[in-house]
Amino acid sequence: MEQRHPLPPFTVETALQKVQAAEDAWNTKDPEKVCLAYTIDTEWRNRTDFINGREEVKLFLIKKWEKELDYKLKKELWGFRENRMAVRFEYEWHDHAGQWYRSYGNELWEFDEDGYMQKRFASINDLAIEENERKLK
Repeated sequence: MEQRHPLPPFTVETALQKVQAAEDAWNTKDPEKVCLAYTIDTEWRNRTDFINGREEVKLFLIKKWEKELDYKLKKELWGFRENRMAVRFEYEWHDHAGQWYRSYGNELWEFDEDGYMQKRFASINDLAIEENERKLK
């Protein structure tokens, strides 16, 4: 596998680049593209789901974006050390009935030496909102 720059250990500049790259990729809503940022044997906890491996990540993302329509995400770096990061995020989406939500959370990331994410642990809460309360467009 080729390397996914920037590589750990991270500096402020490279950590910010990595977070922005993740935000940009997730906002494509392309499971095939997004899953390529993770190791083949990546470990995830997303809410109450435990996901193992890139293929499971791809299937998870397909289902996610079938449910979470007009998804828009913003990520913010909160801290980093060597090959790990803490990230705050919020995203907005609506369901098939038209109900809008703002989802808030925190992620802990760990990268391998080639810059692929090998662990992702996400805690997420949802808040029902009116469409006119959206902040991310």
